[in-house]
Amino acid sequence: MQQKKSAKYWFLYIIKCANGHLYTGITTDVARRFSEHQSSGPLAAKYLKGKGPLTLVYQESLSCRSSATKREIEVKKLPRLKKLDLIKSSAY
Repeated sequence: MQQKKSAKYWFLYIIKCANGHLYTGITTDVARRFSEHQSSGPLAAKYLKGKGPLTLVYQESLSCRSSATKREIEVKKLPRLKKLDLIKSSAY
């Protein structure tokens, strides 16, 4: 029986919607996940459907799913201005 290999890295990402709203999520493949969101298909986040065009504005790598989830919760609790500061300070 094959076991799933755990991903080497997890990523936190922030997407900006056309209306200026920010969406935060985690994934092991940012390009694939962003593409899913843009397509508005069945795998896209319901929150993002109909809010395009979308822009990937931030990403950071984390060592494991646990740390990515903790960081996601941390970022989601930030006020909008702090999130915008985080985006501005990144070299992304």
